[in-house]
Amino acid sequence: MTELISALTAQDGLPAPGAAGTRPAGRRSALVVIRSLFQLTKPRIIELLLVTTLPTMLLARRGLPGLGLILVTLIGGALAAGSANTLNCYIDRDIDAVMKRTSRRPLVARGPATIRPGEALASGIALGIASTLLLGLLANWLSAALADGAILFYVFVYTLLLKRRTAANIVIGGAAGCFPVLVGWAAVTGTVSWPAVVLFAVIFLWTPPHFWALAMKFREDYAAANVPMLPVVASAGTVARKILLYSYAMVAATLLLAPYAGWPYALCAAGLGGWFLVEAHRLRASIAAAGDSRSPAPMRLFHLSIAYLTLLFAVVAVTALLPRGHW
Repeated sequence: MTELISALTAQDGLPAPGAAGTRPAGRRSALVVIRSLFQLTKPRIIELLLVTTLPTMLLARRGLPGLGLILVTLIGGALAAGSANTLNCYIDRDIDAVMKRTSRRPLVARGPATIRPGEALASGIALGIASTLLLGLLANWLSAALADGAILFYVFVYTLLLKRRTAANIVIGGAAGCFPVLVGWAAVTGTVSWPAVVLFAVIFLWTPPHFWALAMKFREDYAAANVPMLPVVASAGTVARKILLYSYAMVAATLLLAPYAGWPYALCAAGLGGWFLVEAHRLRASIAAAGDSRSPAPMRLFHLSIAYLTLLFAVVAVTALLPRGHW
């Protein structure tokens, strides 16, 4: 894997991983190392992934699953996400050092909290093994396999294959972030049914508008690191148009769940979808008027997208707990 990573960075004209200046200086306490390794798991991203997992479990059960199963699935999912994120940081430490937004991550920042590449790699692998065993032994092996699939997809398809090569990186690679709903559904039912696939599609279509809004804000960062995110290689107007198209497709996908989740869900999903679409239209209009991708509008949509997904899955959770036949 090391040779493959070095080849990737070399052909992109970026400094090779493990360059001088990234090694920790002096002795470090165990607490500092643990805290730094925890930061590499990107806990804020994990929180959002878990927000989608629990409501999916409730919908699969049509009620509240056992507390033990909930804890096992959430912890196993968190470990899997932490594994994927840590391995992503390990592979991308060369571009993280170039980008201002990521230059303080423990693998590239200088100081007592700096993590050695080998420590990050070992931690990422260990988290993945722990996730597999926990889900496989205490939930079922289908959920464990799906969690492993998410790790492998994020590391090999997104990080190693797509991220530095194509503007479609987040469109295809974003599928890794959709796996938690499949894991949650499989943990409860032992299968993957069509409602789980619909929720997968919702998150898949939500990811480009969410991430492109962030990439518009940090366009210069990605350009400096030679990462061809869509806002780097296309005009702001083109990005805004594609955000709008994906937003409409996402809202349509949320409504496909209505026959299974019921009309209270459908009403709430339609209302939330309208809210999202208004902001997507506002983004496109503001960019058309200003002609500047550095408008504050992209981050407004970025933050709204997080609130939207959280509220949508909260609706899924609440409607899953409603008595059947009462709606």
